[in-house]
Amino acid sequence: MNEGLYSMEAKDFDKTLDFTKIKPYGDTMNDGKVQLSFTLPVPVGAEAVEAAKQLLKKMGLNNPSVVFYKELTPGFTFFNCYGSCSHTVDYSTIYVPKVESNTMDMYTTDEYIRENLGRKIVIVGASTGTDAHTVGIDAIMNMKGYAGHYGLERYDMIEAYNLGSQVPNEEFIAKGIELKADALIISQTVTQKDVHIQNLTNFIELMEAEGLRDKMICCCGGARITHELAKELGFDAGFGMNTYADDVASFIVQEMVKRGMK
Repeated sequence: MNEGLYSMEAKDFDKTLDFTKIKPYGDTMNDGKVQLSFTLPVPVGAEAVEAAKQLLKKMGLNNPSVVFYKELTPGFTFFNCYGSCSHTVDYSTIYVPKVESNTMDMYTTDEYIRENLGRKIVIVGASTGTDAHTVGIDAIMNMKGYAGHYGLERYDMIEAYNLGSQVPNEEFIAKGIELKADALIISQTVTQKDVHIQNLTNFIELMEAEGLRDKMICCCGGARITHELAKELGFDAGFGMNTYADDVASFIVQEMVKRGMK
């Protein structure tokens, strides 16, 4: 099989691709095919199916179809639906703020620290507030890491402390002071009713009140965290989906060098 086929971009397959008018791709370029799943608070039945179809039309989907529906509990119906999106976006004008650093692997990062900082750095991480989930912070901090990317505990030149979950912001900051942390990392998994924004805002306010904000690098991460959101909340960087310890460590050490933190 021709391996070069897999390196080709979408535009190489169909000359009708226009980056100023991007639509979802199903089977044919510009067909707009999408799949949606949602629940309506209505009893299961023909009326529920029609309600779903009408809602899909109002979403801008042509030829809507309900391919599966099921009663979740009396008064609530779940749907799997298909349709063709009538809307487009101008991809050529999109700008997304990103973390400005060159991602290095563990070995390169360790060597970078030796050459540019000359000492081990201290990074403290936790899921703070009421967040009881540790999967995110463990993926970044724990020695085994995640998906083939070693966690910060495995780095020779990083002293990593994973405080776990449900750590009050006050205690997290106090531990950072005690351990003389160079960087603090917060993982947020629970995001219902934007509780993660409230908690992250509280953390920055506490750091500023203690006069510590400029003395430590502050990062946050989670499925709904973006770099843009993190910056808006007062953090130095935010790490969302498909980011690993490599990305976090690389940013922190390069930021330390940039700031002259020895």
